[in-house]
Amino acid sequence: MSLEERFAIIRSIGEECIQEDELMRLLQNKPQPICYDGFEPSGRMHIAQGVMKAISVNKLTSAGCKVKIWIADWFAQLNNKMGGDLKKIQVIGQYLIEIWKAVGMNVEGGQVEFLWSSEEINSRAHEYWPLVMDIARRNKLPRIVRCCQIMGRSEQDELSAAQIFYPCMQCADVFFLKADICQLGMDQRKVNVLAREYCDDIKRKNKPIILSHHMLPGLQEGQEKMSKSDPSSAIYMEDEEADVNVKIKKAFCPPKVVEKNPCMEYLKYIVFPWFNEFTVERKPENGGEKTFKSFKDLADDYESGELHPGDLKPALSKAINKILQPVRDHFKNDAKARDLVKKVRSYKVSR
Repeated sequence: MSLEERFAIIRSIGEECIQEDELMRLLQNKPQPICYDGFEPSGRMHIAQGVMKAISVNKLTSAGCKVKIWIADWFAQLNNKMGGDLKKIQVIGQYLIEIWKAVGMNVEGGQVEFLWSSEEINSRAHEYWPLVMDIARRNKLPRIVRCCQIMGRSEQDELSAAQIFYPCMQCADVFFLKADICQLGMDQRKVNVLAREYCDDIKRKNKPIILSHHMLPGLQEGQEKMSKSDPSSAIYMEDEEADVNVKIKKAFCPPKVVEKNPCMEYLKYIVFPWFNEFTVERKPENGGEKTFKSFKDLADDYESGELHPGDLKPALSKAINKILQPVRDHFKNDAKARDLVKKVRSYKVSR
């Protein structure tokens, strides 16, 4: 694979890249760059976290990267997820790993590594805590508070002392994991920028490259992002076929409108990257069956009114159900996975 091809694959993951010239230079100089992605185990996994992450990780490994997935159990505890119950948080972490393996994340061959923050930090505390302390020492409190979006909080929220600590720790993770690329969502952008600013403070030349992926909206009108506390706002990775059909049927999908249409977003960021095509089955009088080979062709038909929501939605449900079926099968047939999902479903989601 050529340098340009590797760059194109990696760059395609991000809605934003800071900076592209640095990414190209990294690929020229390092055969296997280290990418870091992290998540708080805080409840059931929605389709963006499940399928979009699997697509991104598979692209990164195909382009020669090593991916470190940081299971941020201590961070979930700091952020008071599951009422701060670390045992529950760790059960959720195990459940998320099971899903990624089942959906098709390419974890064989050693290019993907799952690391638990509690274990790694404890085993190398002498490296970690001086780094956290130095980041905290070099930044004023308002700068750290501006990062609180990374925890799903706003600057107006009443934050605990633990939640003030959190951004300093997440910034430290980048250097602790020796990450060349931070591959996280747009909602994590502020703390990744903080990591680059820290490089300026310590006169470090090689800054982490920020590759921020798109955030899928909720399925209902006006929902900018999916919400774990609102099951109708998202498809979950172990949703049954009937659940998916009902959620998509009720989803906001205005005719002839592509922008801010959650059904179109699911097609652009999940269905097309997964299948590279999308088939709509219609009655002959409504245009008959049609297979779209690109999102642009689909969007053009939808915007013109050639394709109606009443035909698009059943086809979208069918495509999503096809992606999720191996996950359902795994949780049905594997005793360990079945036990994990039962426990996770019994937990009350805490904000």
